[in-house]
Amino acid sequence: MMKRRHEQKLVILSIALFLLFNVPFILVYNIEAAVWGIPVLYFSIFGFWLVSVILSMVILKKHYE
Repeated sequence: MMKRRHEQKLVILSIALFLLFNVPFILVYNIEAAVWGIPVLYFSIFGFWLVSVILSMVILKKHYE
């Protein structure tokens, strides 16, 4: 059974991702610029996604220790 604090961290991560991928925050990154040749919008979406995967992996790894 997962500890309550790990569940809370995953819920907070889910809420944060829901807010980050919501339209007002996405429109902030919708500019005509590029990072390493990738448009800022795509770079930010995939960057947030990658960070969320890494954070959830760390949280779940601590759970299984």
